Amino acid sequence: MESFELASLRAFVLGCSAIGAGIAMIAGVGPGIGQGYAAGKGCEAVGRQPEARGTIMSTMLLGAAVAETTGIYGLVIAIILLFANPLVDLIQK
Repeated sequence: MESFELASLRAFVLGCSAIGAGIAMIAGVGPGIGQGYAAGKGCEAVGRQPEARGTIMSTMLLGAAVAETTGIYGLVIAIILLFANPLVDLIQK
């Protein structure tokens, strides 16, 4: 392949990787909404039953931790696409 074709192919792969990283970061929206909803419902539950505060808080925090893993997975994929960029290595030199 000519050097121009390789350069344009590399630029295309890098551009698609950047778009993919942006799409992967959309995964952070879901955990944010879910954790906000869970915190609101946790406050309502504590308001109704103050004596069950410990149980409600521990259940809410466990749910928030599980919900956050989705956002962290999206962040890891975005970092891999931006910095490790495994797709660029597939281009033959």
